[in-house]
Amino acid sequence: MTARLELTRSQVLAFRRRVSALEERLPQGPSALHRAAWAGLQDSMPRAALLSIHARMAGTEPGIWEDPSLVQVWGPRFSAYVVAKSDLAVFTLGRLPEEKRPLTRARDLATRLTAVLAGTRMLHGDAARAVGAKHANELRYAAPTGTVLIRWDGARQPELWNVPAPAVDPREARLELARRYLHVFGPATPEGFATWAGIRPASAKAAFAALGEALTPVRTPIGEAWILSRDEPLFRAPPGPAAPARLLPSGDTWFLLQGADRELLVPDDVHRRALWTSRVWPGALLVEGETVGTWRRANHVLTIEPWRRLSNAQRSEVEAEAASLPLPGLDRSIDVRWLRE
Repeated sequence: MTARLELTRSQVLAFRRRVSALEERLPQGPSALHRAAWAGLQDSMPRAALLSIHARMAGTEPGIWEDPSLVQVWGPRFSAYVVAKSDLAVFTLGRLPEEKRPLTRARDLATRLTAVLAGTRMLHGDAARAVGAKHANELRYAAPTGTVLIRWDGARQPELWNVPAPAVDPREARLELARRYLHVFGPATPEGFATWAGIRPASAKAAFAALGEALTPVRTPIGEAWILSRDEPLFRAPPGPAAPARLLPSGDTWFLLQGADRELLVPDDVHRRALWTSRVWPGALLVEGETVGTWRRANHVLTIEPWRRLSNAQRSEVEAEAASLPLPGLDRSIDVRWLRE
């Protein structure tokens, strides 16, 4: 049996920063947008996807989340997501249930929605009433068919409309979804994939098994896992220079983690509870490659709570990052306020 590759915490975090473009911003352009959205951009908090793009791509404008190359869907765990239009099948069909009852429900809802919408746009609540749904959130179960797009700007309920189903085998879409997860969140386990994608554990295990030799077993400080074999050179490569500061929004892939994966990113239990709260998550403060605090924003006031003392130079970098946030609708510059250190 092949010995498992041993990976340190530093190697794992350096890999994740590198593949997620959190070491140096990418030049503005379609390829940068696609890479920023490689594992989808959670957008359940108003304009979170915009801020995740900004953390990875230079020259981000407030309207970039509506770029023609992107679409908004109910993605993993039925959260609002911004994904590349070319990846629609991956983030929808890749999560299509395999069991008869939920699969029938998804397809039935999609059929009824298509008939009601008939090529028009409709508010979420109106569409739910039109199809006779028991509650508005029921419509989200149609999302894995790949026939429902949404537009939600955080101000009111989303609009939705129908599109033709992608001509992709759902099994192939699921394998690609697993590859995306492994590339951005790796090292990873089938259990972690199931939780992130919102699919049954058996389906996640089957996807990892189907990837076969495309996966390499590894051992990390939190246990055994898998990586994409083609990613092994990136794990072994020396770390690049970490970015001085990044303000990552709630739901960003950097900390969209569960269970022991959180312990690897944030070893201190008190700090973990501060970042992954039981209610609305704050943003994560990344300084020189490490998660060192949280942040929240209310209009033009951005409040930062660091977990350790930062140097004057580091604070200046954080404040410069805050000033650069491409936030729409502000009538004055960002006011950074520091809580205790």
